Amino acid sequence: MDTAAAASSALEIDARREAIRVEDLHKSFGNLEVLKGVSLTARQGDVVAIIGGSGSGKSTMLRCINFLETPSSGKIVIGGEDVAMRGDGTPANQKQIERIRTKLAMVFQQFNLWTHRTLLENVIEVPVHVLKVPKAEAIARAHELLNRVGLGGKEDTYPAYLSGGQQQRAAIARALAVDPSAMLFDEPTSALDPELVGEVLTVIRDLAAEGRTMLLVTHEMKFAREVANHVVYLYQGRIEEQGPPAEVFGNPQSERLKQFLSSVA
Repeated sequence: MDTAAAASSALEIDARREAIRVEDLHKSFGNLEVLKGVSLTARQGDVVAIIGGSGSGKSTMLRCINFLETPSSGKIVIGGEDVAMRGDGTPANQKQIERIRTKLAMVFQQFNLWTHRTLLENVIEVPVHVLKVPKAEAIARAHELLNRVGLGGKEDTYPAYLSGGQQQRAAIARALAVDPSAMLFDEPTSALDPELVGEVLTVIRDLAAEGRTMLLVTHEMKFAREVANHVVYLYQGRIEEQGPPAEVFGNPQSERLKQFLSSVA
């Protein structure tokens, strides 16, 4: 690529609207400092893979972005909107948090489906009762989403009668039902038997191909390399290295990252 083309490409990237920005994020649990000043930016359409060893702060960072954990300090900006925070990191406007959460759909390790509700009821719950979408509209959308993740015909099934992979795909359908501006995935395959991992990764890969903005905490290195356009390596609460997948995986600079990749190869 010549200089003019590179400059044009950079301008194209910069022109994309910012989806999520985190600045100098800190989080402590008592005397244990888990996040020690993390900063990252995801623009619309970015798939950011967050990798690192156990205890590096990956899941805590996602939970802070969604305010499922209260940051100790730092700045969080969602879709260009600063999240109002007090000096101790607690939200200053709970209604703002509730509104932002509807645009930051989170998919957890353990599915978190409501076990006493059918798949259809799981998917329509938030659109109908929180977003006030007309029920008929929410049901039609739920059928579409369940079909999309390969669960068409299972609308009346309860989660207990599904495999782990099916439950996680249902959880993704539920996350999509709020039409999120960005999706946060917290190790979505870690609780699955190995033979079920592929079916969930296929759904996430399809979402990435659509241009969905995603922050993806994962231990699936091959998948991260294929799907992400930016990779962040966390080590003990700090970003040790980040960049395009080809550089992070193909030419790691940090000795810690080299050791980490060697251990998960």
